[in-house]
Amino acid sequence: MSIVENRKAFHDYFIEERLEAGLVLLGWEVKAIRAGRTQLKEAYVVIRGGEVFLIGAHFSPLSSASTHVSADPTRARKLLLNQAEIGRLAGKVDRAGYTIVPINLHYSKGRVKLEIGLAKGKKQHDKREDEKRKDWQREQRRLLKSRKG
Repeated sequence: MSIVENRKAFHDYFIEERLEAGLVLLGWEVKAIRAGRTQLKEAYVVIRGGEVFLIGAHFSPLSSASTHVSADPTRARKLLLNQAEIGRLAGKVDRAGYTIVPINLHYSKGRVKLEIGLAKGKKQHDKREDEKRKDWQREQRRLLKSRKG
């Protein structure tokens, strides 16, 4: 069950490979996620010292949930991946010029998971081409609806 999606990732990147990672979260962050107060729009993933971190994701604290803790909505959150996955990701990012982007936040067996994607950046003409294709598909659906009704 998806909580929040990063639609901007599909607009800016070609997603070539996907992975599911766990997140190290604080209690108030889990409550904010359950309340749907999360954004992945400006978020990105980095590898530092053999560990993977989600940076720039915004978790808006609930006023009732974090009375005794000073909440930092955009703190770096550690992602849980095994060493083989981290090594493979690091190699592709370093050598092949890939980027790691968060795709969506979802529940899996009662736990909050983050789907990340190994992505290549789109050029401006690729974005325009995608936009034209989407417009044409929208137009086709509109025409088919008007024919049926």
